[in-house]
Amino acid sequence: MVSESLELERRHGANNYHPLPVVISTASGAYVTDEDGRRYLDALAAYSAVNFGHGHPRLIEAARRQLDRVTLTSRAFHNDQLGHFCAELAELCGMDRVLPMNTGAEAVETGIKTARKWGYEVKGVPDGQAEIIVADGNFHGRTTTIISFSDDPSARDHFGPYTPGFVRVPYGSVEAIAAAITPNTVAVLIEPIQGEAGVVIPPEGFLQSLRRLCNQENVLFIADEIQAGLGRTGRTFACDHEDVRPDLYLLGKALGGGIVPVSAVVGRDDVIGVFGPGQHGSTFGGNPLACAVGREVIAMLGEGTYQANAAALGERMKQRLDAAVLPGVKEVRARGLWLGIERTDAEPPARRFCEALLTAQAPGPAGPAGLLAKDTHETTIRLAPPLVITAEEADWIVDQLVAVLAA
Repeated sequence: MVSESLELERRHGANNYHPLPVVISTASGAYVTDEDGRRYLDALAAYSAVNFGHGHPRLIEAARRQLDRVTLTSRAFHNDQLGHFCAELAELCGMDRVLPMNTGAEAVETGIKTARKWGYEVKGVPDGQAEIIVADGNFHGRTTTIISFSDDPSARDHFGPYTPGFVRVPYGSVEAIAAAITPNTVAVLIEPIQGEAGVVIPPEGFLQSLRRLCNQENVLFIADEIQAGLGRTGRTFACDHEDVRPDLYLLGKALGGGIVPVSAVVGRDDVIGVFGPGQHGSTFGGNPLACAVGREVIAMLGEGTYQANAAALGERMKQRLDAAVLPGVKEVRARGLWLGIERTDAEPPARRFCEALLTAQAPGPAGPAGLLAKDTHETTIRLAPPLVITAEEADWIVDQLVAVLAA
């Protein structure tokens, strides 16, 4: 029987998603419960937006305190949370300035505008000629500018005319980037790990080589850490795995603690400093509620425990999956609690396995539960559980995955 809420969504909602057949009603920690009372361990964590679990008490309390004070002022006025948020996030990133926005796509758009303006006013690129190098298989959002440099037909087709100014090269190839650089190149926009592509990890040393190349060519290195950042990979940022700092971090998702949409572009004075009043903005960007929640996220990350748990349990899961017999599996990619299990072909599609995990209702550490995972590009099963899971829950996730793949 189809629930009333699902029927209303199908009748009145735009058909721009293809969700798995579960209607979530409540959630706590790493678990969600559907309208019929069935429990699931959430191994997607809202594409890393729920890194700290559903309803983390510290984040709920931070939001509740701010709800009783003030939630929105617009940027026409100052508020007493924004300055602290900017200072604390800049310190976490080892940067100077923060430009707050709301969604990840807005952070990417802001990064593009920043790079172009820097190129014209600092580097001296002729007006209107700026170029940004991006990667094959990228996913940075779905605005008209961003899909202009996507190679995913479902995101790009029939949404033109497309925005010019982007050059796409193979992911993970510094040689290809070097060959694509011209005097008009203002930035390289890259995901240090490609999430939507299936947790694709570049060759070792790629980020360090890219950093050296950008320094040499006077080109900005922009790291889209919207999914990869804030503890997901076992370090605060995915770039930390190679001890690299970009010129701009693009952050989002987990920065809002799973409570409010919060994103930010974080960079040096000489880069973000190109903006003047009226040249970029957002009514909700930097609002007091978002800043209060974001400040608590930053404080939690400063303790390092979430990163350490992601590193240890991610390695544990990877070792167990590597040792298991996984029929039809081509490769298991993992960095922290972010895993991509890629099958050799798309038949049956990866979604079938995610549906099987959903309906398993196997005995788990906290009672019977199904497992929420998500497919991508037909062949890959993605896992990104909250960073608060236990070793027992990590083992249970692997057990369910192995059983479904074997079946």
